[in-house]
Amino acid sequence: MTYDVAIVRQPLNALFDLKGSPAAIQNWAADVLPTLPERPNSRTGQASVELYHVGRNHWIARAPLEQEAELEKHLSPTNCPAEISIVRVSDTLTFFRVVGPQADEVMSIACPLDIHETEFGEETVTYTELFGLKALIMRCEDGFEFAVEQSFGDMAEDYLSRAVA
Repeated sequence: MTYDVAIVRQPLNALFDLKGSPAAIQNWAADVLPTLPERPNSRTGQASVELYHVGRNHWIARAPLEQEAELEKHLSPTNCPAEISIVRVSDTLTFFRVVGPQADEVMSIACPLDIHETEFGEETVTYTELFGLKALIMRCEDGFEFAVEQSFGDMAEDYLSRAVA
């Protein structure tokens, strides 16, 4: 069966891995980052910066690559307090978009999550597996977006192309 979707590999993003207590992160980076998501597996956004709550005291900040130097300057990973960790991880993940009228059907083939909008809403972001690979998944306009480790990008793209053919 052929599916009515488009699979688009996204350009690199500015990504920062943040760990520490919510209060410590907010005190250090409140002027740069959106408000921390209050619920696990959710996201917030402000302008072009998104913040994903991916684990206990663990967030990923994402912005267009053009903002990487400015974010790094303000987040100051090498000078942050000892109670928090901020690491630039921009080159570690490859993002894809699966969009179109049958995006949910394709993602149901690729991952085991219940991605129905009643269970997996607009603000939801979580790690799961996609064709057996660790993946960060979220909704986007007209479909889904996911990220896998950079080294698995070509494999994920191949698996998706086979699934939709």
